[in-house]
Amino acid sequence: MSDRAALLKGIRAWLVFFIVCLVLSGATAFPLVHELRWTEDLLRSLSAQEHLPGLMDWIERVRRGVDTADAEYPFLLYGTDWLAFAHLVIAVAFYGPYRDPVRNIWVVEFGMIACAGIIPLALICGPIRDIPFWWSVIDMSFGVFGVIPLYVVRKKIKRLEALTAPWAPPAAAVVSG
Repeated sequence: MSDRAALLKGIRAWLVFFIVCLVLSGATAFPLVHELRWTEDLLRSLSAQEHLPGLMDWIERVRRGVDTADAEYPFLLYGTDWLAFAHLVIAVAFYGPYRDPVRNIWVVEFGMIACAGIIPLALICGPIRDIPFWWSVIDMSFGVFGVIPLYVVRKKIKRLEALTAPWAPPAAAVVSG
């Protein structure tokens, strides 16, 4: 396999991984009410209250809030539907670099910027929304872990670009007369 083909294969594998992660994180925002109930039941069955009481208290509080919103103000959950949709749309955008990585490197760079933006968002909005700091750290980890495959992809695209750049002979010396 040529260097170009190997790079393209690696780029596409990382992009598929990233797209699958985006789709999964988006899809899980739709059934939020049920997921929180299942998570709480699972944590109880694992005796999380004994080992991680802060996590258990937080999950219970969030579940109660989401249950209340679902029962009395279901339109509030429409926001998580849009969150899910945004993840799915962003995932579709990464088809561009999958098809033509060099031409669409900007999508990868946009994704890296978005990952970096998660950190100030969590640090600013977390306290405003009364989110425990340790949960904001979990949120920030999505940006940190999300940028890793994109960084790898960008490096590979830059190598691919160097391999596929048209060759130009060195400029001839100008002879003056």
